[in-house]
Amino acid sequence: MGQSGDKIEAKNANWKFNGSMVEHFEEHVKKSVPLYKEGHELIVKLSDYFVKDDSVCYELGSSAGTLTNKLAQHHDFRGAKFIGMEIEEDMIKKANELYQASNLSFVCDDMNTASFEKSDLIVSYYTIQFIHPKLRQQLIDKIYESLNWGGAFILYEKVRANDARFQDIISNLYMEYKLEQGYDAKEIIAKARSLKGVLEPFSTEGNIDMLKRAGFVDILSVQKYMNFEGFLVIK
Repeated sequence: MGQSGDKIEAKNANWKFNGSMVEHFEEHVKKSVPLYKEGHELIVKLSDYFVKDDSVCYELGSSAGTLTNKLAQHHDFRGAKFIGMEIEEDMIKKANELYQASNLSFVCDDMNTASFEKSDLIVSYYTIQFIHPKLRQQLIDKIYESLNWGGAFILYEKVRANDARFQDIISNLYMEYKLEQGYDAKEIIAKARSLKGVLEPFSTEGNIDMLKRAGFVDILSVQKYMNFEGFLVIK
């Protein structure tokens, strides 16, 4: 066992989003994910095109609630409701400590088995990459069915490159990025070891194929930096 940085314990092939890491999660993810804040800002702006007064909106894998709260605050003049769904009880507890509003709620549930209300906006910000590949397609299928016609799914994922040479380049660039953020080599290796079998990214094409199999036709890449990409998908 080692530390992946930001005081987060990292066990081999056993990365967890609970326990002591909750207090340091936001600090850690901001340093680990390029354009993290900018992604939040873009999602909030995109939401203007889909959130109506009677809308139900979800963030799947809402962690400590930061993005769900930003969306709820941005639309606090509407009757829309925003639901952050998260499987880790420690994260839900933290979200409820940090954020409270009449149009905002956090639900401790498994997105793979939970039932969704009909919705106009569903957001997944670097979450589905942690869902086991065997469950991923049926989750995307459920998201498609849950959306109202004209509703949007905003999907951000870490992505693999489409061949070995590009993957080598991107992996090295990301390692350099982490070094520039202040992580040392041992911390980077500890994090990589802890994510084995836990984080399984698809390629850009793999994600698009999965979305198309669910029934989505209108798919646009709205943000891309190295191996991090955001898609706007409209039903």
